Amino acid sequence: MFAPGQPALLYGLKGLAYMELKVTGPNRDLHSGTFGGAVANPGNALSQIIARLQDPKTGKILVPGFYDDVRPLESWEREEFAKLPFDEKAYRADLGVSELFGEEGYSTLERAWGRPTCDVNGIYGGYQGEGAKTVIPAWAGAKVSMRLVPDQDPGKIARLFSDYVQEIAPAGVEVEVSDLHGAEPVLIDIQGPIADAAMVAQEQTWGARPVRVREGGSIPIVATFAKVLNVPILLIGHGLPDDRLHAPNEKFNISHFYKGIRTIVRLLDEVGETA
Repeated sequence: MFAPGQPALLYGLKGLAYMELKVTGPNRDLHSGTFGGAVANPGNALSQIIARLQDPKTGKILVPGFYDDVRPLESWEREEFAKLPFDEKAYRADLGVSELFGEEGYSTLERAWGRPTCDVNGIYGGYQGEGAKTVIPAWAGAKVSMRLVPDQDPGKIARLFSDYVQEIAPAGVEVEVSDLHGAEPVLIDIQGPIADAAMVAQEQTWGARPVRVREGGSIPIVATFAKVLNVPILLIGHGLPDDRLHAPNEKFNISHFYKGIRTIVRLLDEVGETA
């Protein structure tokens, strides 16, 4: 759902290219006093690589060719997104941040739903226990996800990313780049009797006309359904933006669970009447 009490019909999902970097230096952890300044530090090298993935001022991803195949947002989409009751101040407060950041020239919703992104999901390596241990780590690693938009190919993006990382890798370390997972972006046609039935079913259940939105997440099987089955696809979610997805204390409102059931029942009734 777009917001409490505001149902939505999803017509777009982002794709995904999920990568892992491992930067290797010396054959063991080294004393930073004895060996500092004599060998490359994998932790430093990893930080340098990560710092060159995105322009800190414009928010642009710096991987060459990253935007080559991006399908721009349609003008009607940008107009509809701008009309949605999106409270940016409340959004910042919920996330606990003082300001938002992303690619210049696009609104927050446009960036989240219709523009590709690159995010570090985790960084690891070296000493992470209590207190101090002055080491140069033997290795350091990171996991990076790139969310993709229509016409971007996960395999191509993974190759571009890998080539770029190898190109910018500092001297004195070895960098291994692994392509862990990929998913294709999806745009769904929400015109026709099935989509109309979904709009009616949601409005009957929630008492509000659904809005048409995209989603920044990925569901890999949806692209497979679209290609292999060649049948109409509906994406109707009943979670809320503050449900803490992928975070501690993830939740789902029980009342939404039951309303979701009623929505599907009404959807089947509507489809049956139009069949």
